[in-house]
This record gives sequence, C-alpha cells and structure tokens, in this order.
Amino acid sequence: MNYSSLLIAIVILFGGAYLLGRNRARALASAGGSLHSLPTHYGALMALWTGLPAVLLLLLWSLLQGPVVDALLVKQLPAAIQQGTDIEIQLALSKVHNLAQGAGLAANESLQPAVEHLLALEQRNRVLHMGGALVIALLGLGLSWRRLRPSLRARTEVERIVSVLLFTSSGIAVLTTFGILASVLYEAWAFFQKVNVFEFLFGTTWSPQVALRADQSGSSGSFGAVPLFTGTLLISLIAMSIAVPVGLMSAIYLSEYATPTVRKYAKPALEVLAGIPTVVYGFFAVLTVAPMVRDIGVSMGLDVSSESALAAGLVMGIMIIPFVSSLSDDVINAVPQSLRDGSYGLGATRSETVRQVIIPAALPGIVGAVMLAVSRAIGETMIVAMAAGLAANLTANPLDSVTTVTVQIVTLLVGDQEFDSPKTLAAFALGLVLFLVTLTLNFIALKVVQKYREQYD
Repeated sequence: MNYSSLLIAIVILFGGAYLLGRNRARALASAGGSLHSLPTHYGALMALWTGLPAVLLLLLWSLLQGPVVDALLVKQLPAAIQQGTDIEIQLALSKVHNLAQGAGLAANESLQPAVEHLLALEQRNRVLHMGGALVIALLGLGLSWRRLRPSLRARTEVERIVSVLLFTSSGIAVLTTFGILASVLYEAWAFFQKVNVFEFLFGTTWSPQVALRADQSGSSGSFGAVPLFTGTLLISLIAMSIAVPVGLMSAIYLSEYATPTVRKYAKPALEVLAGIPTVVYGFFAVLTVAPMVRDIGVSMGLDVSSESALAAGLVMGIMIIPFVSSLSDDVINAVPQSLRDGSYGLGATRSETVRQVIIPAALPGIVGAVMLAVSRAIGETMIVAMAAGLAANLTANPLDSVTTVTVQIVTLLVGDQEFDSPKTLAAFALGLVLFLVTLTLNFIALKVVQKYREQYD
C-alpha cells in the first residue's frame, strides 16, 4: 500500500465513522433516549477521533523518519567516512540514497552495505507507519463508538476540538513567519560579518562576484546595494503611476457611473489581466513595449537602452491594474447608500459626492489595495529580468537599464551555491531589507486605515 492508498483508506474510515456515529445517535434517539446534541455532532465526533490521530501520526512520522534513517545509515558507512567531516558524511548519505533509488551512479562496494540497509529500512518503515496509521484509526473508531450515549456532550467536544485545530493552524502560520524571519536573519548576520553593513546599505557599486584568486581584480566583490534599491524604487514608481490612477478611475466608473450591462462585461474583462502569467507579460514587454519605447525615444533624439526601466514599469503597471481596480471597486460598493443619499439631499452632484463622501469613506480599503499593489510591484521578478535587464546601474533615468532586489536574489541563488560565500549570503541580506520595507509599508497603511476608520465608524 502506497501513501495515496493509505490516505484514501483514512478518508473512507473518516466518512464511515461519521455515518456510523450519526446513525448510532439516531438509533439511540429512536429507542427513547434524549440526545444532548444533534446526531450530526455525534457523527462528527466519531469522525474526528478516527481521522485526526492517524493524520497526526503520519505527519510526525514524515517529519522524523528522515533524521532517524540517516542516523541509522551513518553506522553502516565505512569507518573512514564516519570519522570524516560533516560534509563528507552528508555527501556519502546522498550517494547512498541515490544508489538506493537507482539513479544510475557508479556502484560503490564500500557503500553497498549502507544501500542494502536503507532498502530494508524503507520497506520496514513503509509497513510500520501504514499499519500504525490504520491501527490508530481503527482504535479511535472503536473507542469513540463505545463512548456514544445520549448524555454525551458531543457538540461541546466537537467545538473544543475544532477550536484547538483553528488555534493550531494560527500558531503554525505565526511560527512559520518567525521561522522564515529567523532563517533570513541568521544568514544575513553571517553576511554582515563578512561585509560591512554601511557598505551594503550605502555603497554605490554592486558587483557580487568573488574571484578565485586573491590577485584578481575585484577579488573581494562589491556589495553596495544602492543601485538595486534605486532600480526597485524607479520601476515601482513607474508601475504605480500607471496602476493607481487607471485602477482607481476604473473602479469609480464601474461602481458609480457604469450601467449594469457595461459593468457586467467590463469588470470581468478587466480582471482577466490578473490571470495572465508574468512570463507572458515579460514577452509582451520584450517584443512590443521595449522596441516601441526605443523607437519613440530615438525619434525624439533620446538615447534609449534596449532594456529600460520605463518598458518594465509600463508593463508591470498594466499587470497591477486589476489589484487596484477590483479591490477599490469592492470597497466603494461597500460604502453605505445612506451616505450617498445624504450627500444628494444636500444638493451635491454625483462627482462632488464621489470626491467628498465616497472616496474618503472608502479610503482605508483603497489604501489597502494600493499597498497590495506596491508589494506586488516590489516583488515582481520575471518582467524586470526580461525587460529591464540585470545591470546594476545607479541612475534615475527611466530610459536606462536597471535591476531590482528580487532579480538579484534570484540571480545569486541560481545553480550550485556555497553558503559560506558573501555572494550567496548577499541574497539573504537583500531579502531582509525587502522584508523590512514591506513591514514598514504595512505599518503606514495600518495607521492610515485606523485614522480614517475612526471618522466613519
């Protein structure tokens, strides 16, 4: 039995336990018993006690089996490898796993005992964890069946279990955030031990490559990230200068001026832009927008790069329009009709009502939409890599080639990397800066939302 078959078996037991519990409760009620809860609560209680322990066992087993198996395999490695460094042991373990999977590597007699031991462990592990999961599920089914009686507070227990599951899910989300932040901080700290933080934040030359020999030019690399910050800011400003006005005006038109027929077709057509893959936008920028921008610039006597921030920003702005328009349209429609009626009753026109009543009332939601669009613009990679290039130029000219923080993070982490090299660790320092910038934007947006929400509560 494989994993998919096991999951299907657990789902079948889950559904069967629900039906058994519900029917059992109905039978108890028919026999003259007064049920404390609805029959569905008894079925849900049996289903939870049947499925949850088995699923938890599978999760714990999947988390622990890797380290346990590797610890057992180390004892089967040759003595010379066991006495070597951690890197040598990990390389040997990787080769053992590959040989066990039939990866086509050259056979190694010294590792053959470890390979055979791994195959035996995998077979034993498969039988134990699948059998254990089924036994736990059946045990939970039997125990919950024995507990069923009319006085059982099934609804209370179900609500308690669901509350624990919801709290656990929230805790996992929070812990995941802290885990991501901790990993980024750890690697960024290792980077700042090799590179001065002031050089990184205020340096104007970005050349992260490290030479192989100390006598080569640029052997220590240059990690001044100011060109990356300016490139990110430049492209984001161009994109937002397109997305915010067009998206907001589109939302105002669709919610306040458009007829139901126009809105019925225009809103879905506008939201289709959000479903287009970013690589398609990148092709559009490279093949259409960038040549058009270059031709217009040349006709005006301007020196335009074949890959420019303007081309990337224009296409990115088009991509972000649905984020602003759709969310803004929803919050504008959520403004109470009583505010509109009161404005019209005082003699205001429709345009005056939009400017002085509807937009201020919907401003918290509009700010949230804009912040989401800004985060989307800052985090975009594919369009920038294809249309703006990879050159880390320190310039405010939108006609020049620039790069962004996210593009450089991808560039630094492509291929085989050494995580003790400043070149690789620089990606985590850039990620930390990006995280802090996003956190600051969210804090500003929260303050704006709180300020205007107090006025309209």
